[in-house]
Formats: sequence, structure tokens, C-alpha cells
Amino acid sequence: MIAIRKIFFALITGSCLLTQAQVAKYSNEFLAVGVGARALAMGNANIVSANDVTCGYFNPAGLLNIKTKFQMALMHAEYFAGIAKYDYGALATRIDSNSVASVSMIRFGVDNIPNTLQLVDANGFVDYSKISSFSVTDFAALLSYARKLKVLKGVNLGASGKIIRRHFGPFGGAWGFGLDIGASYSYKGWNFAAVGRDITGTFNAYTFTLSDQDKATFAATGNNIPSSSVEITVPRLIIGASRNFSVWKDKISIMPEVNFITTFDGKRNTIIKTPVLSTDPVVGIEIGYLKMIYLRAGINNVQKATDINNKTYTTLAPGIGVGIKYKIFTLDYALTNFGDNTLGLYSNIFSLKIDIDKSLLPKNPQ
Repeated sequence: MIAIRKIFFALITGSCLLTQAQVAKYSNEFLAVGVGARALAMGNANIVSANDVTCGYFNPAGLLNIKTKFQMALMHAEYFAGIAKYDYGALATRIDSNSVASVSMIRFGVDNIPNTLQLVDANGFVDYSKISSFSVTDFAALLSYARKLKVLKGVNLGASGKIIRRHFGPFGGAWGFGLDIGASYSYKGWNFAAVGRDITGTFNAYTFTLSDQDKATFAATGNNIPSSSVEITVPRLIIGASRNFSVWKDKISIMPEVNFITTFDGKRNTIIKTPVLSTDPVVGIEIGYLKMIYLRAGINNVQKATDINNKTYTTLAPGIGVGIKYKIFTLDYALTNFGDNTLGLYSNIFSLKIDIDKSLLPKNPQ
């Protein structure tokens, strides 16, 4: 019974046991998962080629590629054999010929977690009626704006302000705020982009509301009692390049993209690593036919791991997918996982994008 309860406590407090105002190596990682089946199929190599409403997440400067008055996107994904649910929705609108704005919403959560803190009373009696359930969820709202620069031809700039809300059932939660900035540039058929995530540092302020009985249970089972604190997410830099090639009388397009994700919080398990920074290369490709049907593939999160025999092997997160565009609708599908391809925990992901031109809107809405 105690072992089961320790596993339960680890699930609740594993990401929350913080020291005061500490810089966290892995913070707000739900915002690194990626949105849109197109990007996930390409290994999230998407800061350059993204040209739709998902740019509010990947690179806000890319919002300027939206051609219609409004554009919206929706995605639902389930990870870890359906345990975790990921939902995404976004809406973009063109303000004028030089600027676009968007709002994006993300929820990543695990629901119906059993709460057994009160299962055993002070006298050692088990009362199953005391079992309840709760959810652990992460929310994010991104408010994005992009604008063309008149002084630098071909350069677009954008920014996304982030509001983060983390919720740990009845036990506590956190509020966070941060800023992403992005830029894009085109030169002789080549396209380049750079994004600074959490460029000012993203601050999460945690508060907990554990009862005295809950604290006593934590202490009796050898678990740390979480306390109010501040967590800082350090900046990361993503740079990328892409180019679109047309073949067979322009009926087929081939667009490869490579991104380099660099963190500055010490050595990580990435291909390029130093005591100061670590860089993770991400590669993706999209092949299109008549601008209607698309095939995609990508690789990210390449790491070295060691098995029980002390043998080193390579893990990675591959992705494949397809997309279909018909008039104002685009339906994308991706098959991908989070990293260790030996586990076989692949997820089927669908996303929908709709272009809404101003001329299609009712002239006299009621």
C-alpha cells in the first residue's frame, strides 16, 4: 500500500518540488511538444516553412504568410497510450497588408487520477469511499502579432506573449508569463528564420493548498512537502533554413527544412553538447503534389542511451504523415512519438485548418 501511495505522490509532486526562485532545466516542457499534425510529422522542423495560424506557436513572424482574412486550426492528440490528452486551437486575422494577429490555446493534461491521500485514517482503517479523482493540467494562451519591416526588405518580425496556468487538482497550481520573438528572411529562393523562446525568461509562481492531514500523510510516507516558490524557464534559440524545389512541370514540390534548437542551461543529452549549451538538430521534409496532397517525414530528439548491459544505443523521435488540402479545408495526419522508438508508444494525431476569406462572411450578421 505504501509503495502504491509513493508512486501516486511522485506523479503529483514530481514536477513541483522546487527551491525558491530556481532556474529549472526542464520547465514548461508541454510547450515543446509541438502543434499541428503537419509539423509533428516533420519532426517539428517548422519555424521556417510554417505559413499558417500555427506560426503563433512556432514563429510569430510567419503569420504574415496567411493570405485570407481569417484562419483557424484545431488539433487533438493522445499520448502515452491515451493517458495524456493534448488539445490545441488557434485563430488568426489579418489586420492590414503589413500585420497579422492571432490567439492560440493549448491544454495538456492527465484526467481521472485517483486521490488516495485519505484512504487510510489515523487508526489504520481503509475506507474506499474516501477515494476521489482529480486532474493535472497545463494551460497556455499565446497572443501573437507579426509585422513586415519597411526598412529591411524581406524581413518579418513577430512576438508571442504567453500566459501559463498549471493546475494540480485541489493541491495547488502556478501562474506563468513569458515572451517569444521571431524573425524570418528570404534570399534568392532560400528561407531563413530565428526564434527566441522565453526570451526574457518565463516565470512560474507556484502556490500549494495542502491540508494539515495531507501534509501529515506526505511526511509519514517519506515524501517532500511542496512549498510556494518561483520557477524560471531560461531562453532557448532556434534557427532554421528551408527551400522549396519544384519538379515535373511544377506539379511536385519538395521542401526540406532543418532546425537547430539550442539551450543555455548546461549540458543535455543532445548530439551537440558543451558544459554551457546544447544543440539538438531537427530535420523534416514535405513532398507535395498539385498543392493538394502532401507526404511528410521528420526526425528529432536524437539521444544516446545505455541498456542494462551497459551498451550504448541511439533513440530518436521519428514522424511521418500526410495532408490533404481542398478549397478552404486542410486535413493533416501524423504518426509520431516522444523519443524512445524502442517503446513503440506512437500516437495518431489529426489536425484541421480552415481558411475563412472576408468575402465568405455574412454581410449583415445578426
